[in-house]
Amino acid sequence: MDFGSINWLTVVACVLAAMISGWIWFSPGVFFPAWWKGIGREGTPGMGDYGNLSMGVTWGLTILSSVVQGVFAVLFIPMLANALGGLSLATGLQAGFWLWLGIIAPTNLVNKLFAGYELKVWMIEAGNHLLNFLLFGAIIGLWG
Repeated sequence: MDFGSINWLTVVACVLAAMISGWIWFSPGVFFPAWWKGIGREGTPGMGDYGNLSMGVTWGLTILSSVVQGVFAVLFIPMLANALGGLSLATGLQAGFWLWLGIIAPTNLVNKLFAGYELKVWMIEAGNHLLNFLLFGAIIGLWG
């Protein structure tokens, strides 16, 4: 892997896409209420309701995770897209989907099953990851 070939503007675009999509996906008017109820929480969340980490640490790790995903998407999506016929919007989307289906969805499913959550929680969370990986594929497919 050639980490020197990483297009950092593409990584930044992927991170921004993930943050924006997550903000919309988990907004009160979309999936937040169902997700919050699905993880066994009630009412409106307060600052201490997201676990034992501070919100600064939670958001810092969330952004760091998105950077890592963006970097590896920039490295792997072009390789997969080339196997699908060359880098383009269509092959970028396909590559993002296959990465999600082969790695993200099953890993997240096992985590949710053993944590005792309903499939609805997995569907909400995995759906957000699917959207992110499709966005990554589209960005990379169009931007390289």
